[in-house]
Amino acid sequence: MKKPRVVVVGSVNTDMVVHGKRIPSPGETVTGGRFVMAPGGKGANQAVAAARLGADVTLVAKVGDDVFGREAIDNFRREGIRTDWILRDRNHATGVALILVDEAGENSISVAPGANFDLTPAEVEQALGQIGPADVLLAQLEIPLETSRRAAELAHAAGMRVILDPAPAAPLDAHFLRNVDFLTPNESEAGLLAGMVVADETSARAAAARLLLDGPRCVIVTLGAAGSLVADDRRTRLVPCPRVEVLDTTAAGDAFNGGLACALAQGKSLDDAIRHASAVGALAVTKLGAQPSLPTAEEMDRFAEIRPDA
Repeated sequence: MKKPRVVVVGSVNTDMVVHGKRIPSPGETVTGGRFVMAPGGKGANQAVAAARLGADVTLVAKVGDDVFGREAIDNFRREGIRTDWILRDRNHATGVALILVDEAGENSISVAPGANFDLTPAEVEQALGQIGPADVLLAQLEIPLETSRRAAELAHAAGMRVILDPAPAAPLDAHFLRNVDFLTPNESEAGLLAGMVVADETSARAAAARLLLDGPRCVIVTLGAAGSLVADDRRTRLVPCPRVEVLDTTAAGDAFNGGLACALAQGKSLDDAIRHASAVGALAVTKLGAQPSLPTAEEMDRFAEIRPDA
């Protein structure tokens, strides 16, 4: 059987993570934490998530000409990800994320984007022209906005389904969103994009309805343990998420989006794809780290055996 093809256009970072009792307030030092360094970046995480679940993944990205960049490319190759279009930047360092995680699994993240912000629309245009059509294109906003916009425009014109994870949240114009099939904000991102506070299912429904007016064919607001609020031109519904014990939420959204991309590329229906993506995200938060927490297809099969709701 032909593998589903997913192209990810996005960021590559090295994550430096401290796990402690709580996240410090401004000016405060909290000691006693545990340090872990791991590969990360939203584009990288989502590419790894989709690859581990069985997709044929090509990552379009840019790293620095440094040890972190070389290690990242080696890691992608081990994951079976195509790296022909991971470009090297001699003028900027590979992106770095500093992540604090508390005992409840909540996190606070500061990112130095480095080479990620030097990935240009022209480079993406060249890459997509060489890669050729895939089943799904997945993009985020940890690279220049005009680069993600151009990727969506080209993929849409080529007949690919386009998923946009609008993180970190930024104003998005109607031209950009008209080229997006699935917009996947979390609660805070949906609120910022829609210009309102999103704190529950009711407000998520209102935000999704407002965002649909801007052009995406479907809005999927991820609500954590409550599941996902899904809105399209037919109806709005809540798709539940498996309940798990949360250890670290760092890569939950990336796991969800990588799982959604793979499932849609495999030909699953939208609601089945969202249920699968929710289960991928749920399993990811039971482990520490970003990429180390992303499950394989075999792990998902075992999870489904013990959790019929997954």
